[in-house]
Amino acid sequence: MTLKSIFISTGEVSGDLQGALLIEALKRQGTAAGLELEIVALGGDQMAQAGAKLLDNTTSIGSVGILESLPFVLPTLKVQGRAKQYLRQQTPDLVVLIDYMGPNLSIGSFLKRELPQVPVVYYIAPQEWVWSISKRNTRMIVEISDRMLAIFPEEARYFVEKGASVTWVGHPLVDRMESSPSREEARATLGIAPEQSAIALLPASRQQEIKYLMPVVFEAAKQLQSQLLDTEQTRQVSQSKGKWLKESQADSPLFWIPLSLEAYRHPIEEAVKRYGLQAKVVAGQTKEILAAADLAITKSGTVNLELALLDVPQVVFYRVNPFTYWLARTFLKFSIPFMSPPNLVVMRSIVPELLQEQATPENIVRESLELLFNQERRQQTLKDYQEMRQLLGEVGVCDRAAKEIFQLIS
Repeated sequence: MTLKSIFISTGEVSGDLQGALLIEALKRQGTAAGLELEIVALGGDQMAQAGAKLLDNTTSIGSVGILESLPFVLPTLKVQGRAKQYLRQQTPDLVVLIDYMGPNLSIGSFLKRELPQVPVVYYIAPQEWVWSISKRNTRMIVEISDRMLAIFPEEARYFVEKGASVTWVGHPLVDRMESSPSREEARATLGIAPEQSAIALLPASRQQEIKYLMPVVFEAAKQLQSQLLDTEQTRQVSQSKGKWLKESQADSPLFWIPLSLEAYRHPIEEAVKRYGLQAKVVAGQTKEILAAADLAITKSGTVNLELALLDVPQVVFYRVNPFTYWLARTFLKFSIPFMSPPNLVVMRSIVPELLQEQATPENIVRESLELLFNQERRQQTLKDYQEMRQLLGEVGVCDRAAKEIFQLIS
């Protein structure tokens, strides 16, 4: 078998997931083509489990925002230095960049300057096509990429217009969700009775989100729990809305919280106690929790698409440091049409988004109750999810991406 080496660079929990799915496809395609692959990566545990040798773990040094990124500047620079030293000494046959804009633009620029013979594939480009502040970043992405593999139709269109060589492969979550359990299977695994209610809470996959998002979502959960589980309120809700909650639910978890990183277990469990939530924190069963839920209250991110593909109504919210938000709006003229992937796919609002000052516990509770009890609203959400699904491509996304990559090294 012919030996080929591939270097993959990504960061954060979502990048680790996408990288792992790609690695699995590369291994499948490589075996079929008679290639033995050596994959070295900046990523996380999921990529390591998929078969990559980790040069550094980058899942805990990601951030969104200006002030928020400052604590991670030095750690990121150190990782970048080690990566560039490795690339000089062990030059790979190809490099794949996944999202992670700042660090990956640095690596891509380094490669084009010092190792121009190494093909560079940008898979899942940063969302410059949504919120481009600087034409320079778009230009750099195009210049460092020998091939771009787009996951959204609008992403492909944007970068084609900017002069990039782009192939739309579809979204990798289409592949991942093929193995998701049904609602019934997920509930059986978690021990949730068919008649019990379950709400998924997804407050944090970055350290900064523990500070800025978790207090908001947990206060909303506290208010929601008070309304839904109070005996008198439950009786009133049952009479007016249809019996959604059983009074026996008072002794069972109402909220289910999947851990994105084990490091976040302690602050999350402490907050659960502090807010008096009937919640269960679970590691390693994210797909089961999502599939079992009646509703999700979730930060903006890749998980929004997972929920949509599972037909789970959701309330999406996000907050950053107030100064970061003011600076972005005032001086950088930062604006986005939407922040959650389901809305970005169809370029219209199909899930409620609450950003910054709108992301209050009261607003989250209001939207949550609407999605729980307004059957017309729930049905419209499910109908919109079907429209979104048609724009994500057919199953086989990761294999299509792997084939495109092998075209550049065969």
